[in-house]
Amino acid sequence: MIRDITIGQYFPGHSPVHRMDPRMKLILTIFYIVVLFVVSNPFGFIPAIFFLGCSYRIARIPVKMIVKSIKPILPIIIFTGILNLLFISGESVIFTLGPIHVSWQGVYTSVKMALRLILLIAGTSLMTYTTSPIALTDAIEQLLSPLKVVHFPAHELAMMMSIALRFIPTLVEETDKIMSAQKARGADMESGGLIQRAKSLIPVMIPLFISAFRRAEELALAMECRCYHGGEGRTRMKQLKYTRLDFNALAITVVLLVIIIVLNLIPMPFLAWLI
Repeated sequence: MIRDITIGQYFPGHSPVHRMDPRMKLILTIFYIVVLFVVSNPFGFIPAIFFLGCSYRIARIPVKMIVKSIKPILPIIIFTGILNLLFISGESVIFTLGPIHVSWQGVYTSVKMALRLILLIAGTSLMTYTTSPIALTDAIEQLLSPLKVVHFPAHELAMMMSIALRFIPTLVEETDKIMSAQKARGADMESGGLIQRAKSLIPVMIPLFISAFRRAEELALAMECRCYHGGEGRTRMKQLKYTRLDFNALAITVVLLVIIIVLNLIPMPFLAWLI
């Protein structure tokens, strides 16, 4: 499970998605998240899934990477689905088990929320798969630059977010090494109940925190040695520029939003008892 975490990883490439301006990729990612929350009926997910699938195909990111990005949050998706299944009441009851009433409305809401979470994670993962941490830092800083008028620390915030994304794969690898070392010393992390498993993670979390603090201190010292003083007066080797490719992608995303809004407005009598 630890090795399957791909959040923050960057896969170099020369696809059209890789060549897009990172600022536009951030904007389109936010746009896509809005699109997912606009969907109110099952047919609205079809163009969203098609759009995401085409984006991964164009970016030449294999399907297994989508599975890897979803696998770590699968327990959260299942837990959310069960909660919606049990606590969403409706008139069309499937079965009753004591005080628990499972209805078709609960099933519909559970499936819709699970699908929305899966598409949300897969969509945001595509941005990190195709955007380097440095490009992402520049994009966040430039998008937040208008807030500098009110003395908002845009550069510092962008730098912190970039470092956090950059060190997620490193911490995942470090966690895997510590767990392997503890298992080699005879630690049992797979048997017992939930509380016992949580206690068995203590010998992993303590070395992990120590390693994280040590890496943070080394990084801060390295930045000071290189005379880093924030974003004031800094220049960039690569200047960000919007191209026709970026505006074409924006137009396609707007069309996607319009299609989903139209699908939401179309009356569907056979789904009225579920929605």
